[in-house]
Formats: sequence, C-alpha cells, structure tokens
Amino acid sequence: MGSFGLALALLLFRLGMGQKMRPLLLLACFVTLSSIPGYAQSSGNPSRSAPEESVTVTGFKSREVLDKFVKSFAVPTKLTGKIARWENGICPTTVGQPPAFTAFVTARVKAIAAAVGAPVSALQSCTPNIQIVFTTTPQELLDQTRKDDPDYLGYAETSAKREALATVTRPVQAWYTTETIDLDGMHRMDSARRLGGGIAMSNFSAFAMPFSSAVNRDPIYFPDATYARVTGNRINDGVRSGFNHIIIVVDSKKLAGQSFVSLADYIAMLALTQLNSLDTCQQLSSIVNMMAPNCDQRVSAITGADLAYLHGLYKMGSDKSLLFQQNDIADRMKETLGGR
Repeated sequence: MGSFGLALALLLFRLGMGQKMRPLLLLACFVTLSSIPGYAQSSGNPSRSAPEESVTVTGFKSREVLDKFVKSFAVPTKLTGKIARWENGICPTTVGQPPAFTAFVTARVKAIAAAVGAPVSALQSCTPNIQIVFTTTPQELLDQTRKDDPDYLGYAETSAKREALATVTRPVQAWYTTETIDLDGMHRMDSARRLGGGIAMSNFSAFAMPFSSAVNRDPIYFPDATYARVTGNRINDGVRSGFNHIIIVVDSKKLAGQSFVSLADYIAMLALTQLNSLDTCQQLSSIVNMMAPNCDQRVSAITGADLAYLHGLYKMGSDKSLLFQQNDIADRMKETLGGR
C-alpha cells in the first residue's frame, strides 16, 4: 500500500470512520499506488517504486510531548490570534509541470484533506483557492503578485513588511491570505491595506491586531480595525479564522532529484495549515522536517503525527481561544496516536 496509504488506513481505523470513509481510503491508496509515485527532476521521469519509509502512528507516551508539538507547529493569525483552517471547500490547482505530475499533486492534496476532515469542493469547475506553482523564476512571480494582488502575500501593516513578505527565501514557500468569520457567518478578508482608513467601534464588536477583547467602554479609534459580531465569551467568542487563499511556490531549480511523492506530501501540509516555522526540526516525526536545515529526523512521506495533527485541527473548536484550540488538537492527537 505504501507509507501514506498505511498511515491513512490506520488513522481511519482508529477514528472509526467505517464504510462511509471507504471511498476516501481507496482514493488515497490509488494516489499512493498510481503509476507516478515518485519523480526525479534531474531525469524528468517518474520513478517506478514508491518510497520505502515506514510510518509510526502509535507509541507517543507523553501528553507533554504532544502539547509542545502542537504549540510550536502552527502560527496563529495576526488579527484574531487563533489558528486558521479551511472553512470553505479547498480547490487546489497545480501548474508548471507535465500534466501527469500536476494532476498527481492536486489529487494528493485533496486526498489528504478529505481524509483528515478538511472541506473539499465538490464542484468540477471550482475557483482555485490553493495555487501551487512550479517555476524557475519564483522571485519574479512574487514581485508580480506584490504588484497585482498584494493581499495574496498575507497580512502586513506597512509597505516594508509587505516587501519582506514578497521575498523568496526557500525552495518551497507558501503565502497565506486569511479571513475572519464572525458569529453571523460573515467573512472578511484580513487586510490592513484594505482597512487602512480606520474605523471607530465599541463594545464586543471591534478588534485590531493583535486580537484584544473589546470591552465595554467608550468608542476607540483603531487605524487598521475591522469588526465582527461575537458572543463576548472568553473561551469561545463565535469568531473563527479561516484561509481565504494560499499560494505555494516551488523553485524547480533547487529541487533536482527530490522525490515527487515526498514533495507532494510536503505541499499538502503547507496547503492545510500555516506552519510557525519551516526551519524548525520537529521532535515528532513530520514531513515538515524534510527541508528543515540540520535536522536529523527527516522523513520522506507524510506521517501518522502529521495526519493526527491535521485531524485535530479540523475537529477543534474553531471559535475557541488559542490555548483551548491547542488543547483540542492535542486531545485528538492523543486519542489517535495513543499514549497516556
């Protein structure tokens, strides 16, 4: 079945998803066992054998280890201070490689998303909200993005910060546009540039970066504020952070010889969660270690810990405060992976 299919099968078994998840499991296995399981860019041809790495999905004996992993893994959004996830169905598209390879990456992202409970668009002609671009000129692409669609770079309060965001520093890099969803289900893109005119709000209806509870007081003027209807509860206030758009850029020149399966799994993680750092060597086995410098725990496929984290992310209370979100994810990981 291959490591991804094995990890996914074990995860689904532990979660008790049964018959209704069988099509997703078959899809994941098909992706793993397809005729293009690997790819070496130096030769330009897919390899004929899948990676041989194994995946461990049990044996994490310390809740402290899981807590530390969760708290260091994802970065909260600047506007709400909460962990973002996809609230709308994902619609990935991949360009810059032969059709068989781009279709493989897109299918891989969808299969992993569906398996962990992330929403996947069922429309055949959906509007792409995850753009995966293989290019030999990544900086030119980001320069053009900064010129035409600066909000796609992410939240930035100043031009200097936006310029820094638009700098390519890694062979695989992602840029996240987030949005805030309030108690009424209203979606508003997180953009200091768009909201720079300022707004005056009071009571539990306004927040600025970083998120601070708008207590009952006289109206205060926030130069980059937005507004949202909330419950006023400090644990779950009704406000959620979601992804609006993600750009993932792959520098083709710097990845000669890289397994295409490994790269697809790495891309899938970037497409489903915003990592706190791509340079951190995670102590739990994770695909994100694949490109972390000086990391002695590299793997070449998505792991049980990765799948358990993503499942926890997409099952957590999305309107809870950050600490409670992190606890939810750690609880889910403990249930899935075992331990005490």
